[in-house]
Amino acid sequence: MRPNARRTTLADIAQAAGVSIATVSKVVNGRGDVAPHTRTRVQELLHQHHYLAPVFRHTEPAENPTIEVQFKGGLKPYVAETLEGIIDSAATSGATVVISKATHAPHWARDLVSAGRRAVIAVTSVYTAAHLNELARSGLPLVVLDPLHLPDSRVHSVGATNFTGGLTATQHLLSLGHRRIAYLGGPSMAVCNQARMHGYRAAMEAQGAQVPDAYVRPGEFTYETGLIGATALLGMQEPPTAIFAGNDEIAVGAIEAARARGLRTPEDLSVVGYDDTSLAEMASPPLTTVRQPLREMGGAALRTALRLANGEKVESHHIELATELVVRASTAPPH
Repeated sequence: MRPNARRTTLADIAQAAGVSIATVSKVVNGRGDVAPHTRTRVQELLHQHHYLAPVFRHTEPAENPTIEVQFKGGLKPYVAETLEGIIDSAATSGATVVISKATHAPHWARDLVSAGRRAVIAVTSVYTAAHLNELARSGLPLVVLDPLHLPDSRVHSVGATNFTGGLTATQHLLSLGHRRIAYLGGPSMAVCNQARMHGYRAAMEAQGAQVPDAYVRPGEFTYETGLIGATALLGMQEPPTAIFAGNDEIAVGAIEAARARGLRTPEDLSVVGYDDTSLAEMASPPLTTVRQPLREMGGAALRTALRLANGEKVESHHIELATELVVRASTAPPH
């Protein structure tokens, strides 16, 4: 649209679609009482004419803004606890939260604008440059929780002190007398995984403990990564006596791998997890882990999204909350 060009109105869209202004308004506001073929036609015209809902044409705060929260994959304990923090914060602030799985279908950002969304919070989702460009064109601010990749300058993010968490977890195992400590992590290029691994390496180096290449194994933040990775580590000629896992799911997989080999946790193998989700307390034995303040992170993401939606300036593009070691029954001195 040229700088002096007249903005497209609901009346323009209604005339082009051959429907009433009220029908177009229902589509823009996400109402359900519109025939599917009519809705599709109106949405196509909204895209073609680059129509933005009026909510994005001013900077006055909305009384009850609606924030879209997207997550990828299953509703795992990490995601569930983060969502609880977002929902609790929304209830306090009077905002509305709509939760969906990230699909990024064509024109997805403009569809969100048409439905009245004011900002997007992403949990464990990956956004490409194309996604960010579409969000920028649509005027939707984005806040990413625990980003997997280095955030773009257009993205605000909330995370935790992952380097310190990795350092603290490894120092705990070293203080118990372990020297053969392995790291089972998530994706090698994930920013959070790299920070935890560097914290682990820093603690090992400070104590003069060796880190064989085979002791550091990336994977996914899944139970299967812990099961497969720990099986390989415990089959080595000189296996580790302790494993620091990149999250609680990996840690539980490692404990099961040890059990399958007839090893006991923590008598034969100490294991430390990360996140302190509900899974950590339910594990057998209960899991020593690094607590990420997941609910607090969710609340911080919601508050940041609301400020951006209302046109306020946010001082920092990235917020980090403190981690804390929680000692339970899965760690002990080496046998």
